[in-house]
Amino acid sequence: MLDSPLEPLAPPSPPASLAPFADPLGADPVLEETLHQAASLLCRWLGRAASGLPLPGLSVLPAVEPEQEGLPPERLLADLQLVMEGAYHPGHPGAIAHLDPPPLTASLVAELIAAGLNNNLLADELSPSLRRLERSLCAVIAQRVGLPQGSGGVPASGGSLSNLMALVTARQQRCANAGQEAVVICSADAHVSLEKAVRVMGLPPQALHRLPVDGEGRLQPELLEHHLLELKRRGVPVIAVVATAGTTVRGAVDPLGPIARLCHDHGQWLHVDGAIGAVFALVPQHRALVAGLGGADSITLNPQKVVGITKTSSLLLVADPSCLQATFSTGLPYMEPSWGGGHGGEEGLQGSRSAEILKLWLGLRQLGWSGLEALLEGTLARQRQLLALLANEPRLALRGGPLHLLAFRPVGLDPVECAHWSQATRQDLLEHRLMLSRPFYQGHHHLKAVLGNPHTRQSDLEQLAQLVSHSLEQLKSP
Repeated sequence: MLDSPLEPLAPPSPPASLAPFADPLGADPVLEETLHQAASLLCRWLGRAASGLPLPGLSVLPAVEPEQEGLPPERLLADLQLVMEGAYHPGHPGAIAHLDPPPLTASLVAELIAAGLNNNLLADELSPSLRRLERSLCAVIAQRVGLPQGSGGVPASGGSLSNLMALVTARQQRCANAGQEAVVICSADAHVSLEKAVRVMGLPPQALHRLPVDGEGRLQPELLEHHLLELKRRGVPVIAVVATAGTTVRGAVDPLGPIARLCHDHGQWLHVDGAIGAVFALVPQHRALVAGLGGADSITLNPQKVVGITKTSSLLLVADPSCLQATFSTGLPYMEPSWGGGHGGEEGLQGSRSAEILKLWLGLRQLGWSGLEALLEGTLARQRQLLALLANEPRLALRGGPLHLLAFRPVGLDPVECAHWSQATRQDLLEHRLMLSRPFYQGHHHLKAVLGNPHTRQSDLEQLAQLVSHSLEQLKSP
């Protein structure tokens, strides 16, 4: 069932049409009024998130092909409204299925300003202030999570690209002359983006060596060392070891300190996929959750997954920023020389980039370090609350970690029975306005809660636990 539609918008004040470009000779009254109307539309959509369902009843598609003549503002906004009515509501209190929290308000504002500025962080001349801001903020964050003085990084459009750039950099720095025999080592629970990275790098699928995890879902240092020694004996080059700070299903954190020391002793590049968990190192109170993170050569960090920075917001942080230039610099002969040690388009795979750094910068300024600490503590507190509600249920196998994710399934069910239970229970939860995801993990479907939504209440978690308990009771029925 579709949520109740937004109230129709009144057409903007005169003139009746919106010029395709803003007037450069003075404030554009039509643009200003249209932006006010669009902001009102968005604010009402955000403000009614809790009144409907996390997922809309159906997906709405407006007219797709442009008409012969351009449309006036009221028609454009009406089309936008249709799209919004079919959109997922990350701000709904029951939206606890994915790593997609509601956006920080300052990040929304910065998104608009970045679009309006339309600067290109490809080169210093195209973004004179923003490149300095980007370079400086990346350095602050890199050192804040434990990387050494002089460390830095570059934004990327998502963790998959950050991971790919890290592995390309690692290969260039550690085994540039290796062929298709080179390998990447990670855990069985590492993110699927590593499979994409290996493929894009021209390596066969078997180049990704996934090692078994322990009972807590973590890469085991003793198995890693044994594997490294065996590869060395066989003369197989290793591009990188990838540890994970926050696995996708259960939020497990590999033992980063021991793995970092092991990689250092064996001369291996250590990349930490911290897309989920690395942000916890930004505040001292939660840094122990990802202890040893600073021993990495490179780190993926995704503020969009926990902090509420609007998509996309990912960083590739490196202990030695010169590695990025050495790996990706091609020269930009059509641009003036860089003013600050290197153009942004020569620090990663992306050339043209928008000013996404504004969203992270303004969002962190809005929160402050204390606000960020409170936000992260809230995510952990909700995970502890749900864990306590489910922990006394002997019929559930719980799969968690130190972060804000929790997956579970009934014990004693075979994979087919588990698939049926998870599907039926998820649907029942959706009908009660609670949305969990349904990952396939270690041979069985689970239900997974991601507790990063600050609007989720204790009462929502209590209802969730009650509905899960009821679903387990139903399993006993003939």
